[in-house]
Amino acid sequence: MPVINRIAEFHADMTEWRHDLHRHPELALKETRTSGVVQQHLRSFGVDEVHAGLAGTGVVGVIHGAHPAAAGARSAIGLRADMDALPIHEETGAEWASEVPGVMHACGHDGHTTMLLGAARYLAETRNFAGTVYVIFQPAEENKGGGRIMVEQGLFERFPMQQVYGMHNWPGAPAGIFRWRDGPMMAAVADIEITVTGRGAHGAQPHNGIDPIVVSAAIVQAFQSIVARNVQPTESGVVTIGSIQGGQIYNVIPETVRMLGTARWFNPKVGDLLEARVNRLAASIAEGFGAHAEVAFNRTYPAVVNDPAAMALARQAAEAVQGAAAVEHMDLPTMGGEDFSFMLNAKQGAYIMLGAGRGTGDAMVHHPKYDFNDAILPVGASYWATLAEQLLPRD
Repeated sequence: MPVINRIAEFHADMTEWRHDLHRHPELALKETRTSGVVQQHLRSFGVDEVHAGLAGTGVVGVIHGAHPAAAGARSAIGLRADMDALPIHEETGAEWASEVPGVMHACGHDGHTTMLLGAARYLAETRNFAGTVYVIFQPAEENKGGGRIMVEQGLFERFPMQQVYGMHNWPGAPAGIFRWRDGPMMAAVADIEITVTGRGAHGAQPHNGIDPIVVSAAIVQAFQSIVARNVQPTESGVVTIGSIQGGQIYNVIPETVRMLGTARWFNPKVGDLLEARVNRLAASIAEGFGAHAEVAFNRTYPAVVNDPAAMALARQAAEAVQGAAAVEHMDLPTMGGEDFSFMLNAKQGAYIMLGAGRGTGDAMVHHPKYDFNDAILPVGASYWATLAEQLLPRD
């Protein structure tokens, strides 16, 4: 079964929806217009119920199949897309480029939302399944944990489902290729914030101060040993300092330096080790210089871990749409993070990648020249619809 014909028929409509969302990006927990557009579309499709308000701007559409689920059979599933944009100035030059200065859909959430809307339109028209499909439009995937908020506010209690599924576009794979793996798919994430306090002085009289820039440099250098010399080589871990802010002028040693970074891991024991080493190294190195380091290691997202049984079902749907040759195993997980992990921690499910690459030189996600590939819109929508029909079959 290739791309569903009915979905292919409204490919142009989906492209128009996507371009509209792309022109009007909204940051995490501020997706007011996006939420309203999603609700309007769902109502126009004739879904049975539209619920708004979870995590502020989240939306859940309820679509009942033509028949109730048989006794003892799976009765409901959830399909999830994210809606928020990033604080990045767009450089694509596209006709549908962001009209909001400094904000753009640099991760493809406009495409994710559109693919799930396309599936919702088809499922509401055909209802060729038994039971209930919940289409979940989640806010704030980027750094704010909208998935966690929706779960904490009763997503699975209000909308009882046996399984939940997620999907992300992947420019690093050819368009239309699905990639999957059992177990860890994406990493756990922590935000690191370190404030080093020394003693300010004139740059020409460093002996009168305690230079927090020198201290910070020593801390960054020492952090390079954490994964290399503390994490077992067969495990994975990352510690990266991405920002060092201190001082404003050539000849003044500042009082403080602020450092920002990230840590990533899969094994919870590795996460504990990274936290312990970051705290100990920063504090002890600063003390050795006569300075002080205040460290915050804030765990934001757990790892995305696919349930093998659910992943097998997702893979079966992907193969039905694109063929077995276009459904590839991912040998290694990615160190990127995703708050769909909170939903998988609460409910059985799986997360799959859909290739979006156009060729060599593609901009990856979170890049100012990235733009979602509209060619895969009917592929993703067909995957969602096929998954629903396969998991909730009619007698």
